[in-house]
Amino acid sequence: MKAFARLYTALDETTATGEKIAALAAYFSAAPPSDAAWAIHFLTGRRPKRLVSSAKLAAWCAEAAAIPLWLFDESHAAVGDLAETITLLLPDTGGAGDESLSHWVEQRLLPLKGQDEAVQRAEMLRTWTELDRRERFVWNKLITGTFRVGASSRLVERALALASGVPEGAIAHRLMGGWEPTPEFFARLVAPDVRDADVSRPYPFYLAYPLEGPLEALGPAEEWIAEWKWDGIRSQLIRRAGRTFLWSRGEELLSGRFPEVEEAGSLLPEGTVLDGELLPWVGDMPLPFAQMQRRIGRKVLGRKILAEVPVVLVAYDLLEQDGHDLRAIPLADRRRRLDALLAATPSAGRLVLSHLVEAADWTEITEARRRARDVGAEGLILKRLGSEYGVGRRKGDWWKWKIEPFSVDAVLMYAMPGSGRRAGLYTDYTFGVWDDGRLVPFAKAYSGLTDEEIRRVDAFVRRNTQEKHGPVRVVKPELVFELAFEGIQVSSRHKSGIAVRFPRMARWRTDKRAEDADSLQTVRALLTPP
Repeated sequence: MKAFARLYTALDETTATGEKIAALAAYFSAAPPSDAAWAIHFLTGRRPKRLVSSAKLAAWCAEAAAIPLWLFDESHAAVGDLAETITLLLPDTGGAGDESLSHWVEQRLLPLKGQDEAVQRAEMLRTWTELDRRERFVWNKLITGTFRVGASSRLVERALALASGVPEGAIAHRLMGGWEPTPEFFARLVAPDVRDADVSRPYPFYLAYPLEGPLEALGPAEEWIAEWKWDGIRSQLIRRAGRTFLWSRGEELLSGRFPEVEEAGSLLPEGTVLDGELLPWVGDMPLPFAQMQRRIGRKVLGRKILAEVPVVLVAYDLLEQDGHDLRAIPLADRRRRLDALLAATPSAGRLVLSHLVEAADWTEITEARRRARDVGAEGLILKRLGSEYGVGRRKGDWWKWKIEPFSVDAVLMYAMPGSGRRAGLYTDYTFGVWDDGRLVPFAKAYSGLTDEEIRRVDAFVRRNTQEKHGPVRVVKPELVFELAFEGIQVSSRHKSGIAVRFPRMARWRTDKRAEDADSLQTVRALLTPP
């Protein structure tokens, strides 16, 4: 545990990529395989479910620290993070967790599941006395299920490649899909050459980077293709060893969730992997993503919902054919093979080739982007014809060029404290628009302001709170902000009757008064494209 706690601290205290990779590589080079496997498990975002409730942890911490529970609650409100609050309040006993990380996880953490409250309490109080402050903080992060630190999966992959000598792309591929954090897994992960026995394993997804400069800087338009950027679930459809697997970009196996697509996948030749987007689709157009959400939230898919919200896979790329990895060959060749494969597969329209945007030059591509909403798209994806299928989000060969977002001027109505770095500041906001002379809650937003603007809004909230409801502050309706969002749809679950996707604060409209903000009628007009 000591070594892992030192690694966590090193990652948490620097923003330099090189220093993070060096710390990770040093850890993986020295750690026992059992510890290294668990470290990878946690660092790549796989966290145990919370095994002990927050209320119990708070009560036991207050008991150990000999403070009243109200003081714990006030401290938690000020700090914002439960694990950090517990760590700061507990007395330093001088303990030291000499056992390995795998011991603490397998012998102390996981056995808490299903234990009665008395056993859990005794174990938590004992553990807190056996660890020093730094180790206790990491333990608390694990027990609360909030383990996060400044190391992305890609940094972990780069560090493992540096420590083992295995190419980064191979490391990334071996980390995809389902795996258990065992010494045997770690040995396979860093082995110079290993045959993968997991036929379900997807490839790492290649992601487009936001377009940063003028189109002309990309070179001749004829060296590129443009596809519509759809709002769906990025996925890989795999056909190997007589079985079909459907994986999301979030590495979730979607078995049984989209049966029509899996049935179509069973018609693909052996050794085939398609990269594409799952979309609710009727005719030659996608349905709003809200229709997809109707299916996502159901455990059982009846005939009615399958008929009302049919789903297809819009195929972008062919990653594997006849069991051969095609990622290194040019996109133009992969695209030709994909076209021929889908034309020969009787998928009943469930596997759809991604249509290319017909354009002779950058001017026509620009014009096509302006029409994106007319076809239900979010913009364009630009891909170099000679590009390989890479790993992760990288600049150079694939770019996403989204349409300008919708925007609405709305009034700040409610505020809540943030967490983590923003603990103690009011940073989580609810905004409203006018409807018959009263403000109706319209959207929540958390991002878009500078640190200085956040401090100013926080001061306003504290001076102008009209009511308190737990952590929520009802504020004087005075501040106006421009909210930007990607999509808008009718929603019976929201008081305004409207739901928006990915709202954020585009700017603080200090030039506007509250009465100048937009109305619900104006917002509803956005439902119908011009």
